[in-house]
Amino acid sequence: MQKFLQIFKIPDLRKKVISILFLLLVFRLASTIPIPGVNAEALKQLLSSNQLLGLLNIFSGGGLTNLSIIMLGVGPYITATIIMQLLTIVFPQLKKIYYEEGAIGQAKFNRMSRYLTVPLAMLQAYGFINLLISQKVLQHLNVISMLENVLTITAGSLFLMWIGELISDYKLGNGISLIIFAGIVSRLPQEINSIFVNYHPSQLPNYIAFLIVAILVIGGVTFINESEKKIPISYAKQIRGMKMYGGASSYLPLKINQAGVIPIIFAISLLLFPQFFAQASAIFSKSLSITLTNWSNQFFNNVVLYSLFYFILVILFTYFYTAITFDPNEIAKNLQKSGAFIPGIRPGETTAQFIKKTMNRITLLGAIFLGIAAILPNILGIIMGNRNMSIGGTSILIVVAVALEVMKALESQLTMREYESIM
Repeated sequence: MQKFLQIFKIPDLRKKVISILFLLLVFRLASTIPIPGVNAEALKQLLSSNQLLGLLNIFSGGGLTNLSIIMLGVGPYITATIIMQLLTIVFPQLKKIYYEEGAIGQAKFNRMSRYLTVPLAMLQAYGFINLLISQKVLQHLNVISMLENVLTITAGSLFLMWIGELISDYKLGNGISLIIFAGIVSRLPQEINSIFVNYHPSQLPNYIAFLIVAILVIGGVTFINESEKKIPISYAKQIRGMKMYGGASSYLPLKINQAGVIPIIFAISLLLFPQFFAQASAIFSKSLSITLTNWSNQFFNNVVLYSLFYFILVILFTYFYTAITFDPNEIAKNLQKSGAFIPGIRPGETTAQFIKKTMNRITLLGAIFLGIAAILPNILGIIMGNRNMSIGGTSILIVVAVALEVMKALESQLTMREYESIM
């Protein structure tokens, strides 16, 4: 509580927090502005019967509930980011821009991701509108009305991307993650009210079981996110003049979950894309669109296959994002420059290989936990016959991980200002 109060005593930090809260408020207001011509009753039935749209609602922050102008949320931007990072594997020039040109290269890389977001958002908007028309949620649109809605939804997604980047600039957490976090939290009152309205004494064991699972998931996510493996580090002794320096021991912390909540967000985004592509393919062929949509629906209705694919995606993206953000060669190089070494391991290339091997092993543990935590409530929800519980696990994962990230960022800011006051 003392640290929480300190946030509002420091003018600069207080300004950052208030600015972020204001931007999140703007996001919530945008989620209440609907596109025209919506059949509210048909929309309600569609959302209650389609798990895919439940996942999409996570990204849109509840904007899908009333088909708001930001109904796609940050999904197109996340998809664009995934595509760009995958392209670094295929095109060496992109990899050079991202890894070797420093902050300027990463800014250029992010700019490319924004450009790619525009056509992806238009494609997803068109596909989603076609899906809503086929389900009689929207009335049939002529070419002009279709274009207006596609451009409106695309603009809403880009607006949300811009808000996310503004939040990230304050360095109190990732803006995109905070937007998703705010969207999930904003739905809590409605979810709690739904639980009380639909409560029946016969379902009490199911609610207790889900509550226990939720608590275990929260505790597990916190434990995995805070856990780290400490590799011992020794510093070589150096004689300068008449004095001896070095000889101290320290450790190199390697986090078990280096990627945080990003693998979950990436996995959901990739799961959403086939449905949008199936609907967008109606531009070229109506029969092809129907066929692809049927395949997609069969996939999502198969709980075992869907959960297995979701689990594998989480593991793959955990390794993928860790490989992008964690460079063993750079760490080994920095250790060697500072005169540090791992006992029993030769400096340089051997150290880099040792760190990489160790990181791969501990990342496997974090990736498997994230995968299990993501699909466990999903399967539990199907067993209990409550679809609201099936998407609760993913929501819990995102909320807990983002809350921990923001808490660490705030503590870092407070610590930095304490040092500044001492100096």
